[in-house]
Amino acid sequence: MLIGGQEVSSDIAPIISINPATGKENHRVAAAGPEEVNRAVLVATEASVNPSWRSMLPPQRARILGRIAELMERDSDAIANIQMMENGKVWRECAAQVKSAAATFRYYAAVCEVTGSDVTPPRGDYLSLVAHEPYGVIAAITPWNSPLTMEAQKVAPALAAGNAVVLKPSEITPSTALALGRIALEAGLPAGLLNVLPGTGVTGAELVSHPGVRMVSFTGGTDSGRRIAEVAARKLMPVALELGGKSPHIVFNDADLDAAAQAVAEGIFEGSGQSCVAGSRLFVQRGASERLVDKLVSIASALKVDLPDVKGAQMGPLASFPHRDRVAQMVEMALGDGAKILTGGMRPSAPALQAGAYYQPTIIGGIDNSARIAQQEIFGPVLCVLEFDDEEDLIRQANDTAFGLASGVWTADYRRAWRVARALQAGTVWINTYKQLSIATPFGGFKDSGLGREKGVNGMRLYQQPKGIYFGMTS
Repeated sequence: MLIGGQEVSSDIAPIISINPATGKENHRVAAAGPEEVNRAVLVATEASVNPSWRSMLPPQRARILGRIAELMERDSDAIANIQMMENGKVWRECAAQVKSAAATFRYYAAVCEVTGSDVTPPRGDYLSLVAHEPYGVIAAITPWNSPLTMEAQKVAPALAAGNAVVLKPSEITPSTALALGRIALEAGLPAGLLNVLPGTGVTGAELVSHPGVRMVSFTGGTDSGRRIAEVAARKLMPVALELGGKSPHIVFNDADLDAAAQAVAEGIFEGSGQSCVAGSRLFVQRGASERLVDKLVSIASALKVDLPDVKGAQMGPLASFPHRDRVAQMVEMALGDGAKILTGGMRPSAPALQAGAYYQPTIIGGIDNSARIAQQEIFGPVLCVLEFDDEEDLIRQANDTAFGLASGVWTADYRRAWRVARALQAGTVWINTYKQLSIATPFGGFKDSGLGREKGVNGMRLYQQPKGIYFGMTS
């Protein structure tokens, strides 16, 4: 692990990293226990109040963040390979995510340098303004599906805002965070401002409950998010929670069905469906249902499921064997409830894939929106096909879920697109596209999909607290 700029080991049993593509051991990583958590928070606290950081001018802080981006690009192949080995994403996706993470640091370098404070309208003989102060120590807890982009999405704005960060990556993908920590030191970030603690959920719980942690940013499952929120409530500590999703991907009769089919397939099968915004519930208007489903079955059946470093591979394994088994069990549950498998629904038969955590792209029909498989987050390459009659029926069904993270709408009628976009209970709505993401656009969920908004200019303000300051003008 990385504490105060030093690589540190522990007496706790190490994390064994398993390559989900082959089932073989990648390497072993030190795991943090209570002693290491306490040490990291104390080091981060000291670093956060050091005048050399707290009073650092925005252009100087921005220069460090920009240098981190440059070094990430320099080491992009090595970092992408680390992620590919640990979570099985195909090479193309891993390489793209390194570029995205570097761009995030570059974006927040700019935000840090150009974002100013507000002068508020006076109501007396004084000058009033707003200063934005860092919280101090931020606990950033990241998932295994897209570790590097999630780490950048939290660390870059938190540092830009003037905080210190203790980063706890998933035990399945601990190594991209360690690579980021080493790069930050090389870029000139003062030691102690970014500490990296690999570990299990026990490590995360120790970190969240530590009295020195003043804000938590978490991406992961809804149940874990609730537990973090409960601890935060007791501490009167703010949290940002980006949690689960069961996103509706909606296709009306008048849509471009070829374009919609391609986007629906990419929206659920890219990354083996391991995305919080995966369009896992397909709502298709009855008049277009048969044609669209035929196109989707054809696309899914032709996807190249292979070792992630094979040229042309479109889907790799799931990130771990327990997760693959969970996805398979949920499909079996759906079959028991009367669902029909339209394609997939099993492990690939290719001999080269037998040792890995693979699962075929799967499309399920014969269900309605009340089915368990349509309500529970699968987090795998499984698409549930549902039908609707009209706009009113669609809105009722699409919003009938505990989640509200993302959604997609395909229609040639811009008026209907606007009405549906406003009616959907989701933090992001894509119209005639899907899974377009920008670091400049706020991102977060409604309902059980989370609290707060990351990204954008306000993504830096998320890690600051406003302070009103008044200058009297009478003397």
